Amino acid sequence: MLRIAFCPIYSHPLPEGHRFPMIKYELIHEQLIYEGTCTPDNFFCPDELDEKWITDIHDATYWEDLKHQRLSPRMVRRIGFPLSEQLVKREIIIAQGTVDCCGYARQYGVAMNVAGGTHHAYADKGEGFCLLNDVAIASNYLLKQGLAQRILIIDLDVHQGNGTAAIFQQEPRVFTFSMHGKDNYPLHKEQSDLDIPLPTGTGDEEYLAVLRQTLPRLFEEHQPDFAFYISGVDILGTDKLGHLKVSPDGCRQRDEFVFTTCQQYDIPVVVSMGGGYSPRISHIVEGHCNTFRAAQKLYF
Repeated sequence: MLRIAFCPIYSHPLPEGHRFPMIKYELIHEQLIYEGTCTPDNFFCPDELDEKWITDIHDATYWEDLKHQRLSPRMVRRIGFPLSEQLVKREIIIAQGTVDCCGYARQYGVAMNVAGGTHHAYADKGEGFCLLNDVAIASNYLLKQGLAQRILIIDLDVHQGNGTAAIFQQEPRVFTFSMHGKDNYPLHKEQSDLDIPLPTGTGDEEYLAVLRQTLPRLFEEHQPDFAFYISGVDILGTDKLGHLKVSPDGCRQRDEFVFTTCQQYDIPVVVSMGGGYSPRISHIVEGHCNTFRAAQKLYF
């Protein structure tokens, strides 16, 4: 059974002007059930993450300041959300959802978090709508629990996974791969184990060709026993922040290729949704729902 982390707090309302990034989560959940791709039994609501897993990855001072809402105004601006106790709780639950998905992926081959992919969160700061780095926390959890020895992070969000790259720069057991827009946020890119910056306007043919040439080679060379996939739909040509020109069908083919490659190498994969900023919310929701549809079709 496809197991999917989702909790109503994922769609926690924010003050006017900040709601748009959040509303997609509830809509994805509703659409998947409405169309019959999933049933309510596919979804589970995570608990709050134990703080010890947070401070294993994140600086203790940063975490305490975040938890007690003592971050400087400058850091809050970098994050992009006005802080609240409920927003921090939301982030903790999302991270626990990604951790929980690890067990389900080991059992079923794949598991998914309706949210997550908060790859701009560094060890000591947040930015770009990311407070805690859920994939970094879950990767560390797997390593510490002896559930994985070598992890591959496949980050196909249109923005470089700068926080993840910085966190794992000195960790050879975690290979960070980011394929992203060259002329895009963040202005300063960190160094992943492999970065592929794509020119503005890159469309389906070039995008998919690069991915198909690269991903199997990474499995062969790094030989992971676990994978995380950040499946942002901000690569779509409709995205107002993305600068690429990938079509909805190209984005769907991307997801299917990642899944079939993981299956080919018999590697469990946890999927976090990442970003999506098309002006029409229907484009974002449809792009994300295609990822769930692909998982259902290929694994179940």
